[in-house]
Amino acid sequence: MASVRLRGIRKTYGDNPVIKGVDLDIEDGQFVVFVGPSGCGKSTLLRMIAGLEDITDGTLELGGVVSNTVEPARRGIAMVFQSYALYPHMTVAENMGFALKLAKVPKAEIGQRVRHAAEILQIAHLLDRKPKALSGGQRQRVAIGRAIVRKPEVFLFDEPLSNLDAALRAQTRVELARLHKDLKATMIYVTHDQVEAMTLGQKIVVFNGGRIEQVGTPLELYERPANLFVAGFLGSPRMNAFPATLAGHTGGLATVRVPGGGMAQVAADASQAQGGATLTLGVRPEHLRLETGGEAGIPGRLSLVEYLGDVTLAYVQVDGVDGMVAAKCAPDVPLPAPGTAVRLRFDPARAWLFDEQGGALPALREQVAAT
Repeated sequence: MASVRLRGIRKTYGDNPVIKGVDLDIEDGQFVVFVGPSGCGKSTLLRMIAGLEDITDGTLELGGVVSNTVEPARRGIAMVFQSYALYPHMTVAENMGFALKLAKVPKAEIGQRVRHAAEILQIAHLLDRKPKALSGGQRQRVAIGRAIVRKPEVFLFDEPLSNLDAALRAQTRVELARLHKDLKATMIYVTHDQVEAMTLGQKIVVFNGGRIEQVGTPLELYERPANLFVAGFLGSPRMNAFPATLAGHTGGLATVRVPGGGMAQVAADASQAQGGATLTLGVRPEHLRLETGGEAGIPGRLSLVEYLGDVTLAYVQVDGVDGMVAAKCAPDVPLPAPGTAVRLRFDPARAWLFDEQGGALPALREQVAAT
């Protein structure tokens, strides 16, 4: 397998910059996920690594070798697309081995590689079938098998599960994770689905507007988002954002004025911010508690309750907040009827503060928890 190194990578179409200077290191054997909204440049960057798009500026190294101008077929890369792109007149075995046949690999070796890949993907019993006799998930495994038989240095996946239904996507995610463990291969996976990113990636790269917002493990990005964009993008439902004003800070706690005029404390370092500074208070749905009495917390009105079996989602309308505030509740916790006035409360160690530019203030939850 091979490492991938990007330095100052840029891509422009005419006067339109799409990739605006990307620096990234992907280690040999690592599973890395590019995630971000549509149009953020993640698929374009993947195609640049594959050699399907020219690099406007910067350096791409594959296995320590500068590969900007190396032909795609010589980069040691195999790519799996959203479309299966299988030949309908060929069997599964023929589809998987076709690239090897074009490369004039001996027939016996082709058969051996195809059988080995089919066993890894658990489709050995399908080798004699044609694509029309396969389900969507089976066709996607054939497309992955076509990549495996080439023994590439790096696997590239461009939203390969988008055409599958929800249950099959979940199943295929598990199979891809198992495949990475078996092959110990370098894999780069592009998706707009943050659930796929969190469940598959050893390292997640969050893109926005042609730039990298943050790189880290799933837990690092979830627990310590670098900015409001990352905090809001990862998590389902997304992190709730409340307008807040800094009232003071002491002992590792920042005191902020929240919607409704009340005060709340957050375990964050606000020592560099001025009193009265405009901030954003971020609280994930699972860290909000709904109460129907008292004066503490953020006032709101319960609008909708969704019972999902393992969890209940409560949506609350709060003055000054765009959209609904979401709270995750245990399924056995009784909730008031929609229309009831409620209070939203949270633990100071389970909230975040962001400055006017969207940057996260340093979290101090460990210090607060210790006291």
